[in-house]
Amino acid sequence: MELFFSPMACSLASRTAIYEAGATVQFSMVHSKTKRTDDGRDYWQINPMGQVPALRTDDGDVLTENAAVLQFLAETWPQAGLLPDDRVARARVRQWLGFIGTELHKAVFVPLLDAHAPAEVKAYAREKAALRLGVLDAHLRDHAHLAGDYGIADIYLTVVLNWAPYAGVDLAAWPAVQAWQRRIGQRPAVARALQEEYAMFQDEQRRRVR
Repeated sequence: MELFFSPMACSLASRTAIYEAGATVQFSMVHSKTKRTDDGRDYWQINPMGQVPALRTDDGDVLTENAAVLQFLAETWPQAGLLPDDRVARARVRQWLGFIGTELHKAVFVPLLDAHAPAEVKAYAREKAALRLGVLDAHLRDHAHLAGDYGIADIYLTVVLNWAPYAGVDLAAWPAVQAWQRRIGQRPAVARALQEEYAMFQDEQRRRVR
């Protein structure tokens, strides 16, 4: 199995899930500017959208889209307990995956992190942030995790919230969200994945300015 990733992108969630499962896969880095892998492959030929993550399964199929890849990983290693067995509980996980992917990742953080986004677009995204993070804060006041036990939805949310300082979003305004992020960040697999990819991200930035 081969995971295509870019450092500190949403593919960090897949790396974290793999570490939580104690699994071993091949990691192939995709350079975000050139869309080339470390070994020189044209990533556009692997994923026509040019986005990470992409997962090449042992059967040779390529899966794209973060929510699909996370669910596939959780189902491949069910012993990790990252996706519940109960049908309703699984629906709740998918509900949160959808919320994170559309309401936070795409609606808020993508515009704020895009250097080419006009000021008006960034202002619009900031307006959207308050309601969405408020809903999340209200939920996390009464729940240790997003949907039952710790799982792939929590992993995805952790990655997205890591972008907050770079997007100019101060999570102190949502104390339950901030406390949750700090607690989940102490998990060994989460800390390991973040530390490794942040080091790769810094190295990639240094190479760009040479």
